[in-house]
Amino acid sequence: MMPRKSPGFGETLDQWLVAEGLVPDDSGVSAIADVPRVRAMLVAAARDRRALSYSEALGGLGLRFSRPKMRAFCRTLDRIDEDGGAAGEPGLAVLVVRESDGLPGQGWWNGVAEAYGYKGEWTGPEAVALVKRLQGELFDYWAIKAGGA
Repeated sequence: MMPRKSPGFGETLDQWLVAEGLVPDDSGVSAIADVPRVRAMLVAAARDRRALSYSEALGGLGLRFSRPKMRAFCRTLDRIDEDGGAAGEPGLAVLVVRESDGLPGQGWWNGVAEAYGYKGEWTGPEAVALVKRLQGELFDYWAIKAGGA
């Protein structure tokens, strides 16, 4: 591949793509799609009884926030929740929230919230109450699991 200069991100386009987490590094896994790594970050947040903003979560992977990265990250969150659900664990994606209002993004509401029978708006007091309840259950689950581990 012909070298392309990308200030601050390496000498080639390939290096920039890896640095941005958009393509796999030498390990063969894109940071955004690294399910065990993302899951570990979310479990640590749950044990600390705190939510993460999308920017903070991507930053934890060494990435800067962008909408394409956020959408790719959400696919990883879906996978983590699918795997966790199969293992009898509560969903972790509810911990990843917008900085503006502390609520998950619209994609979460269209998929996961419906599984809980929630049919309301994805903003406002009812949405906040649902998220706080689910986060509280998640925090309690991981506190008990950590104590037994």
